[in-house]
Amino acid sequence: MELLAPAGTIEAFEAAVESGADAIYIGAPAFNARALARHFSLAEVAAMIDHAHKNRVKVYLAMNSLMKENEIGKAVEELAALEALKADALIIQDLGISYLARKFFPGLRLHASTLMGAHNSLNVRQFAEMGFKRVVLAREMTLNEIGQIHEQCPVELEVFVHGALCFAYSGLCLFSSYLGGKSGLRGRCVQPCRRRYTWGSKGRGTGAPAGYLFSMNDLAGLEVIPQLRRAGVSSLKIEGRMRSSQYVASVVKAYRLALDNPATPEVLTEAKELLEQAMGRKASLGYFKKGQPTDIIAPQHSGNIGLFLGKTEKVTSNRAQMTLKEPLRVGDRLRIHQEGSGERQAFTLKGLWQGKMALETAKAGSRVQVDLPPGAQWGDSLYKVDLGERRQQAAKKAIQPGLFSKKVANLVDPRKLAQIAHFLRQPVNRSSVVKVREERPDRGQAQGRHGTPSAQLPLEWWLKIDDFDLLKVKMPTVPSRLVITLTRQTFAQLSRQQKRLTTYRRRLVWALPPVILEEDLRFYRDTIGHLRNSGYNAWQIGHIGQRLLFAADVQVAGAPDGESHPSGRKKGRAGKPPAERLLLCGDYTLNILNSMSVQALAGLGLGNVQLAIETDRQNLFDVFSRKNALPVGMTIFGQPPLFTARLASSFFKYDQPLVSPKGEVIILKQCWGQTVAVADQPFSLVPHCTELASRGVAYGVVDLSHMHPRPDELAAVFRQSGQPGRGGRRLRTFNYTGTLL
Repeated sequence: MELLAPAGTIEAFEAAVESGADAIYIGAPAFNARALARHFSLAEVAAMIDHAHKNRVKVYLAMNSLMKENEIGKAVEELAALEALKADALIIQDLGISYLARKFFPGLRLHASTLMGAHNSLNVRQFAEMGFKRVVLAREMTLNEIGQIHEQCPVELEVFVHGALCFAYSGLCLFSSYLGGKSGLRGRCVQPCRRRYTWGSKGRGTGAPAGYLFSMNDLAGLEVIPQLRRAGVSSLKIEGRMRSSQYVASVVKAYRLALDNPATPEVLTEAKELLEQAMGRKASLGYFKKGQPTDIIAPQHSGNIGLFLGKTEKVTSNRAQMTLKEPLRVGDRLRIHQEGSGERQAFTLKGLWQGKMALETAKAGSRVQVDLPPGAQWGDSLYKVDLGERRQQAAKKAIQPGLFSKKVANLVDPRKLAQIAHFLRQPVNRSSVVKVREERPDRGQAQGRHGTPSAQLPLEWWLKIDDFDLLKVKMPTVPSRLVITLTRQTFAQLSRQQKRLTTYRRRLVWALPPVILEEDLRFYRDTIGHLRNSGYNAWQIGHIGQRLLFAADVQVAGAPDGESHPSGRKKGRAGKPPAERLLLCGDYTLNILNSMSVQALAGLGLGNVQLAIETDRQNLFDVFSRKNALPVGMTIFGQPPLFTARLASSFFKYDQPLVSPKGEVIILKQCWGQTVAVADQPFSLVPHCTELASRGVAYGVVDLSHMHPRPDELAAVFRQSGQPGRGGRRLRTFNYTGTLL
């Protein structure tokens, strides 16, 4: 198996090479999901690739950030440069970047990022069909599920084996974005999951302490390397592009030792000693352990990196008294976690005291005073994240001047860039996109601008629910489409709802949840077959891999994105054309932020798609400044999951408010067999519907999932249409009136 190491600095890169990594992944200069780290220049990337190849080490570029519309040109230039530099692979999240790479830069080898949410064999097979040579699996996969995927999917599998864990499924976390526009899907997560939460009344943290409910321990899979090998894993990935070179060196050496030697107790002991030197968080086997993980979160502990030194006492003039739980030396690198605000700050220890006597070192158990940065308070937690002497040694080991800099002039043929730019400026050729006829809903009332009943909204509106009881809410007008999330609960309710569904029979869209575990695939295959045989032909997919559940109707074997069968229709089983009435819709969980992604989905047989729910106004305007390959809609009202997680810990309390130190209120719920968190109040773009319609938004989705609205609440929301800032309850607009970073 390949040992894949992270590098966020040149020092960490060199440490990974020297410590025995087979491959190293670094951030692409402008589109990587660690945007808070320093970007490498192309000159540095070129030199790093050369240096690695001389040492028989591969270099993968993480170009795994979502791309906004105004970044398409920059992405093309970067793809061209990375192809010229002969990067060994690109790790990609955005469907638009994948589309550009396949169409214009076929020399690039593509790996599907864990942010693409490959959590079952269906998703992995879809990525393989799209040309990805390797898939980085979701961190939530069990050993058994990994083995099942390997048996069914002809593609390399990569798994995270060590480092930080996210509480949420990667690709389905809007937490940071919702709280301030800093998108985790664009590498700018502020980690609200690391904050301490309190059970409390709405808007107040006055209830019982809850703790660090979502702050995960680190993954350490050293002990399961043999099982991962048997499961068919091709690459073991270490997380840590934000970690120090010392951390990278220690962890790579530990896993190199375990990979190259029999798994004896002596080898494991030596490898674990190396991992202890890395000073990570408390270790856990994560989802590799059988059953629901019980050691993956310690709610009483903040989950900071490093060795816990203790809590501060008697803070005076930025100096605190405390009893040390670990040895400490002046010059050590520390991190303080401010319990009141949840903020964290790293610093180098300048002063260590015992009474009036200055110390250079202090043993564990010593009662000392330490100098702290401004803002420290009684009860804050202190961690040691690196040793002063180790930092001094690293500083003395200077990197050879010029080693990591290389001339990169004239990398790319400007004529090729000009040709691509010309293509991007052309109107979309809709004839190149396979069309499936949509059965139009009944026309029973005055029609809106898209042929839809809409007395109060200037654009077509769809209603989405996750429980048939929500149909008791008073409807201002009949929605163009009724979207129902397909779960075991809603399927069981269906037989009792036939009379109520009479109005909606030809308007109904069944929606698939974004997460379907391997063990649930059979239920969805069987249920979809039953419902399609009953005449339900409009479906919404929550993950691009779910299109394979309808493969007989939409798949074009061997055809690139955007190409159709010569007959103009896609082949089904035994060469027969599919049922023309099938309509596949894309949910916002496909994370579409640009027109190239829309083009990619059109080529995969979708009939329409929603723009990413976290988009801002300017990006929406930019997307609609060109003709799109599909009708594009937006969710305009709802309480979307801020995160979706597999974990269901015993200390979770569902349907009760949780309050962060910053006063943010969320509520945990159980949906589709997963844990989700929603904000305590919905967001609404209904007042901006006139603007959305004028820009070309095809439909707006009013999503009542996870909600218990009053019977007349929807009517009150609709009355705000076209009146931003006026009347009624003022609701958030997510990022629409702000900025998505």
